[in-house]
Amino acid sequence: METTVLNIKNLNAFYGESQALFDVNMEIYRKNVTAIMGPSGCGKSTLIRTVNRMHELTPHAYITGNLILDGEELTKLHTVLLRQKIGMVFQRPNPFPTMTIFENVIAGYKLNGIRKSKNELHQIAEESLNKSALWDEVKDKLFKKGTFLSGGQQQRLCIARALAMKPEILLLDEPTSALDPIASEKIEELILDLRKDVTMMLVTHNTAQAARVSDYTAFMYLGKLVEYGKTKKLFTNPDDKRTEEYLIGKFG
Repeated sequence: METTVLNIKNLNAFYGESQALFDVNMEIYRKNVTAIMGPSGCGKSTLIRTVNRMHELTPHAYITGNLILDGEELTKLHTVLLRQKIGMVFQRPNPFPTMTIFENVIAGYKLNGIRKSKNELHQIAEESLNKSALWDEVKDKLFKKGTFLSGGQQQRLCIARALAMKPEILLLDEPTSALDPIASEKIEELILDLRKDVTMMLVTHNTAQAARVSDYTAFMYLGKLVEYGKTKKLFTNPDDKRTEEYLIGKFG
């Protein structure tokens, strides 16, 4: 039986007067990949930005409703602790430009003042780079700048940086949209491999990608959650006509 790691209840999100999410209810299951798909501007990115509370960094932005992680209300957690529990990888690879590959991976520890011995930090870096399928490519270049890597490698470095904090959930906001097909395929393989260690929420406009890598899929339209369920069922026998029309490319 699936266990719930994150419970989203009656979630509404606002940018000042403008409402971006309307009464979203969904459960995110542990060690599964949940794809969130829908046309541009439907609220996909806003949804995951509420989960790590990046949404509230926008002036006049706020939410109502509940986000419950392992029984704890997310809005009551200190943001430093919250962002250790919930990692995020963005559309464009964003390694810290002044830092080496090694420094990038352990950046979360340094930035949050978490003290670890040199040996522990090396172990964390190696483990995280292994998990992100990058270790063999960079083990001899750990003290070179992360920006020297290719786009796909930089994105895997950002995944390693997020994994280094041992998050409960990893948020992926269209992580392959800026990459070429070969680099994208590597990221997809990585997502499938990481599923045994971490719960993932993947925003994607690519329906084929959602079908390939996710266990559950949510379809969003105009800020509302139209349909949510097991990926196979949603793709082969959707309950809502709008889901079917989106999947066959009638709009998007």
